[in-house]
Amino acid sequence: MPKTIKKVGVLTSGGDSPGMNAAIRSVVRTCAYHHIECIGIYRGYQGMIEGDFKEMGPRSVNNIVNKGGTILKSARSLEFKTPEGRKKAHENLLKSGIDALVVIGGDGTFTGGLIFNTEFNFPVMGIPGTIDNDIFGTSHTLGYDTALNTVVDVIDKIRDTASSHNRLFFVEVMGRDAGHIALNAGIGAGAEEILIPEEDLGLDRLLESLQKSKASGKSSSIVVIAEGDKIGKNVFELKDYVEANLPEYDVRVSVLGHMQRGGSPSCFDRVLASRLGVKAVESLLEGKSNYMVGLQNDKVSLTPLEQAIKGKTMIDRELLRVSDIMST
Repeated sequence: MPKTIKKVGVLTSGGDSPGMNAAIRSVVRTCAYHHIECIGIYRGYQGMIEGDFKEMGPRSVNNIVNKGGTILKSARSLEFKTPEGRKKAHENLLKSGIDALVVIGGDGTFTGGLIFNTEFNFPVMGIPGTIDNDIFGTSHTLGYDTALNTVVDVIDKIRDTASSHNRLFFVEVMGRDAGHIALNAGIGAGAEEILIPEEDLGLDRLLESLQKSKASGKSSSIVVIAEGDKIGKNVFELKDYVEANLPEYDVRVSVLGHMQRGGSPSCFDRVLASRLGVKAVESLLEGKSNYMVGLQNDKVSLTPLEQAIKGKTMIDRELLRVSDIMST
């Protein structure tokens, strides 16, 4: 028999992403709908160790659906990586009468939740929140759609300058291990070339592509680069290499950085967060544990946490083909 859930704890951990607040709101209000209590855990697993808890009701999450970041804050916790730290966290949960956890974050957050469940048989449900969209078992993670819109908006502005001055711009976007943002935003913003970790374009092909662009009459170009791209050590070395080999190009670099993680979440991310929050709480009430709630074929589904952590997301090969055609 699954244990009766009367009180659910919710936390956000890892990097923040737009839509986390909407997910917190959804968890809190779903708990209220089912007449169970909800406790907000501040600063992720570190707050769990320190007992930084606050009771949350439907009115405590008013007016946060549109806010970026996370009202529950986020923090790294080296202590939670130790058995002693996790034991302390477990004792605090029991002391507060918390029966289950909803953890919102990426693979590091899910790994912590999985280990915690294994050690204490404590019900855990994960909601994927990361702009990189690199979690297996969901077509979209919270914040990904918003980040795409932010990047496209910025590149549109950069293009105005590139066109005015006949310049080549290298625009670096987030994506240490995955090129989803670079590929989709690059196509959406009309980039001439897109460099991602999954595909090693090679320096020669990049130069060839830029030479073709110049020869075809393009007076300015935008190259979108995921930060984890393997073509050069970093975007500034790439700039120096291109300038040395194609002196006709005036090259500029824009590193978009953390602006991609901020801002008001898109409608898509708000709706997704609402759907995932409802599913997370209701799955716990059904006695399920150790799953991530995600979106597959526009349906909310469950993926075992271990699979979500270890599975590898694949880049869309058809989008790569579209990108090649569009850069003609």
